[in-house]
Amino acid sequence: MFEAVIFDWDGTLADTRQVVVASFQKALSDVHCKISDEFIERLIGIGSAETLREILRSSKTSFDETLIKRLVEKKVQNEIEMSNKVKLLAGSLELLETLRGKVKLGLASMNDRAVINHLLKRTNTQRFFDTVVTADDIIKSKPNPEIFLKCALKLGSKPDKCVVVEDSIFGVEAAKTAKMGCIAVLTGVYSQKELKKANPDLIIESLKKKSEILNLIFG
Repeated sequence: MFEAVIFDWDGTLADTRQVVVASFQKALSDVHCKISDEFIERLIGIGSAETLREILRSSKTSFDETLIKRLVEKKVQNEIEMSNKVKLLAGSLELLETLRGKVKLGLASMNDRAVINHLLKRTNTQRFFDTVVTADDIIKSKPNPEIFLKCALKLGSKPDKCVVVEDSIFGVEAAKTAKMGCIAVLTGVYSQKELKKANPDLIIESLKKKSEILNLIFG
């Protein structure tokens, strides 16, 4: 049995893909950088700054950290402005309601603190989480396990007593490296075959598969 459940946000609890991609594209237009939407989608989960570095390297656009910081600020502003398009994924609310009071709940997102705070408030989901860790709180991006280990520490739980719910391969790899349980959900851009390679404990189609999730958590 696990005593803490740590959720990812983008693609796991909320359908943010369209907004995240559009917010990056709008920021990148300032530096006349063109990249496919799919390229951005495949990087969701490693954080805004690292995503921008990967995009600019790939497009052979020169950059320094001052530019990265400016583009991150633009992306954050864009994402907040478009936040009315973000919807919780099917099953998210019901699962959070079921788990509240039975286990500790954490949110560990590689999105930016300003975006996450805004979306939690707008979706009225901040009430579920005992702690929230974002990209602003850590040094190393997923697949490094730092964000999950920090979340576990804040929850007061040992890693092996935590289970992570994730949609990205970066997140699943980070959870397994942290020696945590992991539920992979197919609501992001990754296929079942891709996620299986990262060795999660369970792969589900969506958070509507509540009984399967609860079986794993409570053993």
